[in-house]
Amino acid sequence: MADTKEIKQTLWDKMSASPFVMVGLTDGQHSEPLTAQLDKDQVDTLFFFIGKDNRLAGGGDAMAQFVSKGHDFFACLSGTARIDNDFAMVDKLWNKQVEAWFPGGKDDPNLALLRFDIASAELWEADVSLTGKLKMLFGGTIKPSEAGSHAKVDTTAT
Repeated sequence: MADTKEIKQTLWDKMSASPFVMVGLTDGQHSEPLTAQLDKDQVDTLFFFIGKDNRLAGGGDAMAQFVSKGHDFFACLSGTARIDNDFAMVDKLWNKQVEAWFPGGKDDPNLALLRFDIASAELWEADVSLTGKLKMLFGGTIKPSEAGSHAKVDTTAT
């Protein structure tokens, strides 16, 4: 079972490997898939390149859900979304994948940088122990200590 610092580090490691999250405002509309742009210098912050006409562009209270590529790590992030068109940050995070969506480049008139500031998170790591895996195989009861790690945190900083 990982400690809180380890599970937070795992979040960022897993998100670096597969930065795809579902993001939505808490206004009742559905979430949508976006690619997170990670900046190691920004604690508790995710960035997303979106169109100015995107339903998230209005900002507000938001939630993001993350499932790792291996389906062994899950996160629910709560926070606030807002447009932050700081050109230095746009320049820092810009890459070929983003350019594919915005053919006008960094000066595309529809380009917006959405900033998601994380206020709290709930993290789960499904790291079932060998004993737990055997119990699953043969129908035994898995103890919480054999099931992986879980943490509720006010910051994802490690």
